[in-house]
Amino acid sequence: MSNAYDVIIIGAGPAGYSAAIRCAQLGMRTAVVDEFVYKDGEPALGGTCLNVGCIPSKALLDSSEQYHRVTGELAGHGITAQGVALDVPTMIERKDRVVKELTGGVRQLFKANKIDWLHGHGKLVGRDTVQVTGGDGAEERYSADAVILASGSRSVEIGAAPLDHERIVNSSGALEFTEVPPRLGIIGAGVIGLEMASVWSRLGSEVVLLEAQDELLAPVDRQIVRTAQKAFKGQGLDIRLGCRVTGTQVGGDGVTVAYEDPKGQQELAVDRLIVCVGRRPNTDDLFSDELDLLLDERGFINVDEQCRTNLPGVYAVGDVVRGPMLAHKGQEEGVMVAERLAGKAGAVSYETIPWVIYTEPEIAWVGRTEAQLKAAGVPYTTGTFNFAANGRARAMDRPTGLVKLIAHAETDRLLGAHIIGPQASELIAEAVVTMEFAGAAEDLARTIHAHPTLSEAVHEAALAVGKRAIHKAN
Repeated sequence: MSNAYDVIIIGAGPAGYSAAIRCAQLGMRTAVVDEFVYKDGEPALGGTCLNVGCIPSKALLDSSEQYHRVTGELAGHGITAQGVALDVPTMIERKDRVVKELTGGVRQLFKANKIDWLHGHGKLVGRDTVQVTGGDGAEERYSADAVILASGSRSVEIGAAPLDHERIVNSSGALEFTEVPPRLGIIGAGVIGLEMASVWSRLGSEVVLLEAQDELLAPVDRQIVRTAQKAFKGQGLDIRLGCRVTGTQVGGDGVTVAYEDPKGQQELAVDRLIVCVGRRPNTDDLFSDELDLLLDERGFINVDEQCRTNLPGVYAVGDVVRGPMLAHKGQEEGVMVAERLAGKAGAVSYETIPWVIYTEPEIAWVGRTEAQLKAAGVPYTTGTFNFAANGRARAMDRPTGLVKLIAHAETDRLLGAHIIGPQASELIAEAVVTMEFAGAAEDLARTIHAHPTLSEAVHEAALAVGKRAIHKAN
């Protein structure tokens, strides 16, 4: 095998493998360097997202939702289940199976597109040279006309709660519990913290989340957050804001967490503790210091709008660069760079990147919030519609939540969409497409939606922007 390539990509997560596939489709000889090893000791493609992040967490969220529906909701549908038992190890095995199927699928895509997978640690040692260090310590160098850095991110650790990977774990460890902890503490009530809380609360844990910020989900529209807080409280989640963890003590039967809140020093006793305080870019030993690759003040690789670094021929995409740490954002950046390398007009629209929190109810948003528009002095109008008035949501026994659309007061162009409710993760795509085409609330309002569907809530919210919703008082 020749050591010379058109493109070498370091990292096989969504950003890296998407870039690789697109490069190969465009006729470039492509290699991907990745060192991930799954818990069974087997090398695996897919990075954090497929192996220990997005995919396994959604598998457990789905399993826990099924259990919760059987034990707590189906009786209202006239369905009585007896002898229901929870088998957490089987749930974990199912999660692992889903992961293996998807990572195996990426491997097949590499094979079909003739992409070389170089297993080991990749390091940029020259503008056109990547050194790969295998598990046995052997080193080999490969050259390429272009190098794409897509090494992803990892969980932030804090000195006040050092991981022991047994009682105190990060989000990856929280996917491997083999029994339900009676008392579960979570440091951080962001996206990951809330999703982990949802999984284990549904299965029977008493969950307390300690959030350092004074408000929950600061980037999210406040009306959506108020609805979410009420729903989470109703589910038994104890979310404590303005809490700064100062220390932890692991004992034989659990963990004692010391923290400060507005009332002073406090303590919390739990059986397990999950640390979910954010993620940081994986740039350790990613490049030689003498290359002078520019990083910003937060440790992200500095890139321009086309993901070019300060080194000619070297690009960076995904979690190692500015912008939201979202798999789909990384995928689009990887594809954009591949197309740019082929002389095509690849681009990423950062204004229309959707966000999703897979709690119950789901939360999804795209574009700007009311607070952001007020701060910018942009005139706007809003339209809302509650799922409680949506026939499909009522039939599904999922009436909690609403759709909120924000449009420019003068042009009616859609500026933001904020949804909390059933299948918000799917519904948000309708707003994303509208915004991508510079569409208006009127465009959504005049688009016929099937009845009965959840998407009718989006339609009614668009009508409400013009104060002409049919199924609500304007």
